[in-house]
Amino acid sequence: MCPAPWRHGRLETAYPGRRSTGATARCRLGSTALASAAEPARSRGRSMIDVILERDFERPLESPLVRSLTEAAQPCFDLYRIQWQESLLARDGRRLVCHFQAPDIESARIGLRQAGADISSLWGGSVHDPPGLKATELATANVLVERHFAAPVTFEAIQALENAGAACLSNHRVRFLRSHFSLDRRRMHCLYQAPDAESVRLAQHQAGMPVSRIWAFQRIAPADTTAQP
Repeated sequence: MCPAPWRHGRLETAYPGRRSTGATARCRLGSTALASAAEPARSRGRSMIDVILERDFERPLESPLVRSLTEAAQPCFDLYRIQWQESLLARDGRRLVCHFQAPDIESARIGLRQAGADISSLWGGSVHDPPGLKATELATANVLVERHFAAPVTFEAIQALENAGAACLSNHRVRFLRSHFSLDRRRMHCLYQAPDAESVRLAQHQAGMPVSRIWAFQRIAPADTTAQP
C-alpha cells in the first residue's frame, strides 16, 4: 500500500463554473495569431494521456508544502505510472491545479486516491502550446483563465475567438502560453504571462471570451528548475 501524503486539510466546496461572454469584442483587428496553429504539446506515441486535478482549500497552502506532499506521493505515482508535470498554486494559496500524465484516467484516479488526494475534480484532456514554445517561456506563465461550457465545444472554435481578439491581449501585454482542454469538451484552462490577473481580465472581457474564473498563480515544477518564487 502506498503512502497517502495528500490527506492534508479539507477541500472547500468547489466554485461553480460561471460563464461570462464579456463585452462585444473591440479588438479583433490585425495582429499575429496567438495560437491559431496551437498544437498538442507532446507526442502521444507514449500511450500517456494528460490529466488535470483541481482542488480548493479552506486553509492556504504554500509552495514548499505542495512540493513536499507531491514528492512524498511518488511511490503511488510510480506504482500507477503517473508522471507529475507541474502544479499551479493560486497566489492566495487556496486553489491548486495539478497536471499529470498517466496511462489512462482510471490509473490516475486510483493512484491519486491512494495518495490521499480528493479526486472529485479530476479530468482527462489534451495540452496545446503555440508552435516552438520553449520551456523557459512556459515557466513565465503566471495567470490562469478557467472556462466552462454548457455544451461541448471544439478547441478550434475557442481558439478562433482568442485569435480574433489577439490585439486585446497585446494591448494589455498579455501572452498566451498553454491550454488544457478536457476530453468532454466542456472545460478549458488557458495559461498566460501578464503583468497581473487584472490585465488578463480586461483583455478577456474586451475580446468577448467565455470566462469562469481568472487567478494569478505560482508554478511548481518537479525539478524546481522553472519554479517561480
